[in-house]
Amino acid sequence: MFLAVLLPFFLVNGCTQDKDMAVDCSDVYKSGQTVSGIYSIYPTGDFPVWVYCQMISEGKDEDKGQWTVIQRRMDGSVNFYRPWNQYKRGFGNVESEYWLGLENMYQLTRKNKYMLRVDLEDFTGKKGFALYSSFSVDCETDGYTLHVSGFKDGGAGDSLFVHNGQKFSTFDKDQDTAGINCARRHIGAFWYRNCIYTNPNGVYLWGEDPTIDGIGNFWFTWKNNYIAGLKSISMKIKRVS
Repeated sequence: MFLAVLLPFFLVNGCTQDKDMAVDCSDVYKSGQTVSGIYSIYPTGDFPVWVYCQMISEGKDEDKGQWTVIQRRMDGSVNFYRPWNQYKRGFGNVESEYWLGLENMYQLTRKNKYMLRVDLEDFTGKKGFALYSSFSVDCETDGYTLHVSGFKDGGAGDSLFVHNGQKFSTFDKDQDTAGINCARRHIGAFWYRNCIYTNPNGVYLWGEDPTIDGIGNFWFTWKNNYIAGLKSISMKIKRVS
């Protein structure tokens, strides 16, 4: 079992990155490892982090392969209602459900440009995705603010436009712009605003339930409602030139 490896909260000055140390899954792919699976990467160049690399994906040529998965829900095996410190460091099981960690996301995106892909599937087998040409996360002192733009529709619609430019919030660190704690209200953690159009880290439910509104993991623009019950959702990033 591979558990999420946690990254220390500092960048070592003067360290040089070994040419064989992969920064992300693009480097893993270029090294000849072209099969999807679990690999170690080095966001800061000195400490390893285990991630799932999706080397092939459906879609046009520009969004195929070399994806570093930063968030994945697929079976409800991991509790995502967690405090700030765990969302900062990362948690979960890389073989199934995990969160890469806000600090890891910042370290990756501060040095290189990335695109984002969000893949969705419901319990009927219906699939869709959303593609963004630009994705980055600010440092902790700036609240790990989300920056996402350049939307291309893969059938899911754009549910991140509300969350763009927002700080990350958890039940014990409320940084949203609402008059309530959105993380507590929606039993999750995300870049909430006032409050949500999507809740990828909400409660995992085994099927859609119209009696539950805005609590589970949903993507509003896919079905134009807040009904929870995604079978799977994954967020993944890919380095671009």
